[in-house]
Amino acid sequence: MEKFIIDAHSHLWLRQDTTWNGQEIRTTHNGRSVFLGEEVQMLPPFMIDGRNTAEVFLSNMDYAQVSAAVVVQEFIDGLQNDYLADVQRRFPDRFFVCGMADYLHDGFLEQARQLIQQGFRGMAIPGHRLLGRSLTSNEMMQMFKLMEEKNIVLSITLTDGNEQVAQLREVIAECPRLKIAIGHLGMANPPVTPPWENNSWREQILLARHEHVTIETGGITWLYNSEFYPFPSAVRTIREAANLVGMQKIMWGSDYPRTITAITYRMSYSFVAESKELTDEEKNLLLGKNARRFYGFGTLRQLPYIKNMSE
Repeated sequence: MEKFIIDAHSHLWLRQDTTWNGQEIRTTHNGRSVFLGEEVQMLPPFMIDGRNTAEVFLSNMDYAQVSAAVVVQEFIDGLQNDYLADVQRRFPDRFFVCGMADYLHDGFLEQARQLIQQGFRGMAIPGHRLLGRSLTSNEMMQMFKLMEEKNIVLSITLTDGNEQVAQLREVIAECPRLKIAIGHLGMANPPVTPPWENNSWREQILLARHEHVTIETGGITWLYNSEFYPFPSAVRTIREAANLVGMQKIMWGSDYPRTITAITYRMSYSFVAESKELTDEEKNLLLGKNARRFYGFGTLRQLPYIKNMSE
């Protein structure tokens, strides 16, 4: 197995206290949050203060032998730029952190410019939550061209269907050197409806045939939660995506911390590591090599296996 494991999709926040599409997202207690009209278990119940911090994540990473992680952002967590800039400053060898501007309102180009000047090496766009705003608007295209010029990575999740696929294809044509990571394995459907039978899913994955575009699997254990561990259909979906674009274009991501309410952090990648459907080299590419190359991670920490007391 690859000596270094890298998580290409994770989240950090100090506190959720925001709204999206007029609905409230707010931390309550014992890891729970009010989320779009209902109370959900947003974090594991032992995270009683609702703080999803770098220190707790690093403890999980060290235990699971994950050397580094990419931290993206989502509107449902609120803008976390101030906190994440501090995380990047304190743990530069462990985290690649993405900034996020308020794309739901005009004027975000200047915000993005300031975040890039501040030192963010990536920008996150939760495209599936843009409420109809286009990826090809004049302001968006100016931001993408700035990012291409400054070698800033775009981490983006697309909505279902083909509309944003066509828009992103236009962005790629205008900014061919822009590095793009497409999230959630193209929002792969659960096992009842195999995603490879969905043309819009295939079109998302096929975007990675472009030189500087890749795919990450953040949240795949959530997408296949109904099947549960060891997620055989999720492995098959990864295989189907690799058949379309090659395993060298796919990176593992956990979607920490939301996914570890149902499974442990180590389990979010061990279903891949233990699978008999993938070769050792494919596992190496998926779990670390691809992300290390794409995000430019340098020196990484080698983490020892710590035996469980119950073993």
